[in-house]
Amino acid sequence: MYTLLEAQNLVEKHIQTLSIPDTPAELYEPVRYILSLGGKRIRPALVILACDLFDGEVASALIPAVAIEVFHNFTLLHDDIMDRSERRRGSPTVHVKYNENVAILSGDVMSILASRLMNQAPGNVLNVVHEVFTKTAMQVCEGQQMDMNFEDQLMVSEEEYLSMIELKTAVLIAASLKIGAILGGASQRDSEDLYEFGKNLGIAFQLQDDLLDTYGDPAVMGKNRGTDIVDNKKTFLAIQALGAASARQKEELVTWLEKKDKDPKEKIEAVTRIFDSLNIKEVTELRIKDYYQKALSNLENLNRAEERKAELYHFAAFLRNRKR
Repeated sequence: MYTLLEAQNLVEKHIQTLSIPDTPAELYEPVRYILSLGGKRIRPALVILACDLFDGEVASALIPAVAIEVFHNFTLLHDDIMDRSERRRGSPTVHVKYNENVAILSGDVMSILASRLMNQAPGNVLNVVHEVFTKTAMQVCEGQQMDMNFEDQLMVSEEEYLSMIELKTAVLIAASLKIGAILGGASQRDSEDLYEFGKNLGIAFQLQDDLLDTYGDPAVMGKNRGTDIVDNKKTFLAIQALGAASARQKEELVTWLEKKDKDPKEKIEAVTRIFDSLNIKEVTELRIKDYYQKALSNLENLNRAEERKAELYHFAAFLRNRKR
């Protein structure tokens, strides 16, 4: 059985052997650049772990796993343009290092490359795997559009927010596991249970991300606390606070959330005080626990011996306990 670290290392080695054309250099150099910035390679590693879980031939899952990572990095590249982000993994984003037009086109070619790589899945499961991949790719785009729509909405419901993070974040984790399971020869029921495990874990992951942005330790996270508050993001915390606030608290919170010229430190402290008064941290922690427990139930349902699932349990615990 592969460990998560072994799967990550296997994927990393394969990415470094990926054949990317040399010309035009302006198109392909940014592709090499963003892939060279590293990252945890979690999603492709999950493809490997899921395939291995069902005694599949891991070699047949390597190229589809890399396809997932290329697609993931394509989404990051375009997200950075839309969010006007200047740094990615400690380095300049592609549109900053090169320019926006180059970043758009290089992202486009990455999405096509990801599809070509996924097309190299074994023929007996190719149609099923490619359908999962293309459906997921569309869902991720839908989630990103919803996220952008929320920027212009003061009131976003909890249901709308959870739907958005499911599409933008969770479904790619879920699809990575499902594709790996299909490549490994899993039954439809087992592949669906593994998908639900990934989806629920992915939602818990994003909720934890929201929580850490406001309540995490900057020294541990390696970034400033409260960036979501400064950027007026409609996070789970903000949505819960708006729903639970008294009329006076809501008026104050809306004033802070709508203002873009406030002193960042003052704004973070004021909004966090409102969160504290409404026990938003505790509410969020309970919801994270709920989705985490759902994920564990999905994993327990898998028709595999418990010791075979140990690495996925470890992965879930790692995400549950992360501080950054």
